[in-house]
Amino acid sequence: MRVGILCGGWSREREISLLTGKKVYESLRRQGYECFLIDLNQNFAQQIREAKIDLAFICLHGKPGEDGTIQGFLELLGIPYTGSGVGASAVGMDKILTKIVFSYYSIPTPEFFLIEREEDVQLAIEKLGLPIVLKPRYEGSSIGVKILREKEDVLPAVLSAKEEFGSVFLEEYIPGMNATCGILADKPLPILELVPKRQEFYDYKAKYTEGETEFICPARISEDLAKKIQKLSLLAHKAIGCRCYSRLDLVICGEKPYFLEINTLPGLTELSDLPKEAEVAGISYDELILTILKWVSIRNGFPNQILS
Repeated sequence: MRVGILCGGWSREREISLLTGKKVYESLRRQGYECFLIDLNQNFAQQIREAKIDLAFICLHGKPGEDGTIQGFLELLGIPYTGSGVGASAVGMDKILTKIVFSYYSIPTPEFFLIEREEDVQLAIEKLGLPIVLKPRYEGSSIGVKILREKEDVLPAVLSAKEEFGSVFLEEYIPGMNATCGILADKPLPILELVPKRQEFYDYKAKYTEGETEFICPARISEDLAKKIQKLSLLAHKAIGCRCYSRLDLVICGEKPYFLEINTLPGLTELSDLPKEAEVAGISYDELILTILKWVSIRNGFPNQILS
């Protein structure tokens, strides 16, 4: 079975995608698989066709690899792929649609206000108060996220973000513990507590710079709260329509969790959250990668001997 590891791309998360792809490649090679790294560019259609792969292991982050675009192309080619399908990928990449799904299923999430006109900024401040969180609608890895504490800073920040990212929204600021709960094989993993050492919150630098964040797993919360978060995380995973694995990011304020977003293709680098949670659950990195691969293989009817 020829496994093509799709990574790189041209999103703002390109470098992280390359790191994820390299780690997955090394793991699959260790386990005896014939695999190929494919650094996607905008001629990806030709790249994928020429590679003649049997299965795609998607290690892309951001658009167009995480929003359903590549997934739809692979569907048209009849190439099985890891991770979630077109619909779940599209919804998961859209933070507004994700929050709407969360609300429908009574999964707690901070209040928000989509900014379409300048006058919406004042309405958002009146509704949500200060501090307030500015977020791009379609970016991952906390790119473009800002905590704004002064009223006079909000409009300039929003206008700048809209120019850079297009659609943006303002979100209620929830103080508390940064945490994440991974899902693997449709089962919740231990909850990981994230303690940035120098950053105001778990931003891009805190995520991907070694030594900038303290990782505590299991998180320092009660057993009852942990079970509640795991239950809600699995509900969110299924409500969005994800397959096999995902990761839910949240803030815990007192005894109440607030879910921020879902990652349908969570990072798999040395510093990534999902591998850390899997390790605490007794699952090695190689076992994690093999589980993801087996899930799509079994779903698409590959012979059992390919998986042994």
